[in-house]
Amino acid sequence: MARVLVVGGGIGGLWTAVRAADAGHEVELVTKTELADGNTRHAQGGIAAALFPDDSAERHFADTIEAGAGLGDPASVRVLCDEGPARVRDLIRFGVAFDHGDSGLERGLEAAHSRARILHAGGDATGAAIEHALVATVRRRAVRIHEHTMLVDLLVTAGPDGGRVTGARLLSASGDLFEATADAVVLATGGAGQLFCHTTNPDVATGDGVAAAWRAGAEVADLEFVQFHPTALAAPGTPLISEAVRGEGAVLRDAEGHRFMADLDPRAELAPRDVVARAVWRRSLEQDGVPVTLDATALGRAFLDRRFPGLGAACRDAGFDWAAEPVPVTPAAHYAMGGVVTDLDGRTSLPGLFAVGETARTGVHGANRLASNSLLEAAVFADRAVRALPEAGHSARPAGAPPVGAPHEASGNPETHAGAPVDRAALQALMWQHVGLERTAGGLAAASAVLDAWRAPEPHDRRTAEDRNLLDLARLTVAAAAARTESVGAHFRADAATDRARTSTRPAAGRRHHDVAGVHQIADAEEAA
Repeated sequence: MARVLVVGGGIGGLWTAVRAADAGHEVELVTKTELADGNTRHAQGGIAAALFPDDSAERHFADTIEAGAGLGDPASVRVLCDEGPARVRDLIRFGVAFDHGDSGLERGLEAAHSRARILHAGGDATGAAIEHALVATVRRRAVRIHEHTMLVDLLVTAGPDGGRVTGARLLSASGDLFEATADAVVLATGGAGQLFCHTTNPDVATGDGVAAAWRAGAEVADLEFVQFHPTALAAPGTPLISEAVRGEGAVLRDAEGHRFMADLDPRAELAPRDVVARAVWRRSLEQDGVPVTLDATALGRAFLDRRFPGLGAACRDAGFDWAAEPVPVTPAAHYAMGGVVTDLDGRTSLPGLFAVGETARTGVHGANRLASNSLLEAAVFADRAVRALPEAGHSARPAGAPPVGAPHEASGNPETHAGAPVDRAALQALMWQHVGLERTAGGLAAASAVLDAWRAPEPHDRRTAEDRNLLDLARLTVAAAAARTESVGAHFRADAATDRARTSTRPAAGRRHHDVAGVHQIADAEEAA
């Protein structure tokens, strides 16, 4: 059996640790803060799977491909949809108590789904329920857990066929740098929502695994595809309001009270997230920066309190009574479709290195993630990655993977030590302004020039290590966005001749579901237009 180092404490990392321990591997789990603190516990909407008689994996497959603007990898999507139901049943065995009604499991509808297939737990606390169950499960296993320990870099050993990952350089809570060796390293560090000043992601989401993998020479892809959630509460902290709210019937209204999405897409509020997010963005600009509102009042206080207790509390904390009045919403950075390129079993282009969850670019999401596929993707591909873990001392590069390049410079800039130190707040504002919901060649060039003038700090604590990762990923994201000159999915080029953002004549079925998160400053919004 192998020594396995898992980096990350969300669903991907926890699932990997549990399954690897059960398979007899020697497992160490590293997480940057407390074990239960990550993006998974913030997931409100639910987990999608074709579990019901009126649904099928084929329908789920078609919905995922369409939402991804046709750029999803069919083989990866097939794996997701075919194996998803079994992984949801595993979650139930792990102790996740999904919501039940009189006839069994309750399910909801979310944007771009043709069937109601979304399972929830605790109404709007699905991620927290999954995190709680998996944390309890991993603590019952023979897993060595290192909390408040951060990934800094990967250890790569040269060989006749290229580099091989043999462990990681880590930063302890006390600020000490140390190395941990392993036969396989599994990255499950989540996304990089903190690239933007307005995001639904917690402050731990700084893309640590993607940046470290790139510096080590692993292939990354699709970093230009950043999903902006259409509905973040326009209040400090930009709390997310689940997509499930629109799935249950809430609607979006402009300053005059008009339900504008019905004029723009036959699916109205249930169009894919990129379509709704841009519509919300543009309508706000047309209103001189006044946010659009999400109107859930027709659902009634009793239903809202029962179905969305956490969201009701978030609205009250921000000074709104959403059962009595529409609440202001705005788009915010939510999810990274790109990341470290993997095969169907989580292997990256570097032998010994695996990636799962939002860190990985499996090809499932294409240019735009289908709502509630993220938790499912992490479970499905983490399970497969464990089955592909090597015997001690053995690992193979995925078939067809590109040659492994030399490790990259830490900052991605040849003049690593030149220029002023990166300023995180300025970087986030720059990315929001020029690499947000709408992009142009001029804006991307301006962003690139500013980013190239900054230098990355030497990582000696969590803050400096994160800033280095954010600068690396900002440069990579800008370069990827500049290279893709057409508009497709979540990547919208305002200067493109054509727009491949989808529209559909397929009517929305059943009740509505939708997410809301984050408030942006109007000045930023106007500058980014």
